Amino acid sequence: MMNKILLLFLFVMSVSLSSFKTAHKFYVSVTQVDYNEKQQSLQIVSRVFVDDIEELLKVRYDESTNLDKDEESPGVDKNLTIYLNQKLQFVVNGEKVSFTFLGKEYEDDLIICYLEIENVTSLHTIEITNQVLMDLFEEQQNIVHVKKGNQRKSLILEKEKDLGMLKFSE
Repeated sequence: MMNKILLLFLFVMSVSLSSFKTAHKFYVSVTQVDYNEKQQSLQIVSRVFVDDIEELLKVRYDESTNLDKDEESPGVDKNLTIYLNQKLQFVVNGEKVSFTFLGKEYEDDLIICYLEIENVTSLHTIEITNQVLMDLFEEQQNIVHVKKGNQRKSLILEKEKDLGMLKFSE
């Protein structure tokens, strides 16, 4: 009886451990866009996995790039700004607008980028193109949440559908 229990335990453990070998890494970013009517701006917070964006910055700009918060390579903000400007675009009420990179911080395995679009007097429609990391990871998905007052709408953008439009009522 003891041998059967031991065999069952070993079988369950081997199945559990082997499932880790087939685990697939999930490539995703989450971007939150909040319309601040009082400040007439779109406040944007984008969360991306540090290891993914570090790999991209190494491939595109400098293979010695290090995103360790204690030993960050010089030029990271500059390269991140250039990259985000190429891959993240906004059209507000039919007009293409640009954002300002305000800064970033690290939180566990994420890098959090803060962006802002100023002089947005109203928000009726917003078109968002988010191709962040899609040039490096085929399976990349970029989730975008947009909030205006008590209205909240979301998009899931991927390689074949990297542009979405949201409409808001008054």
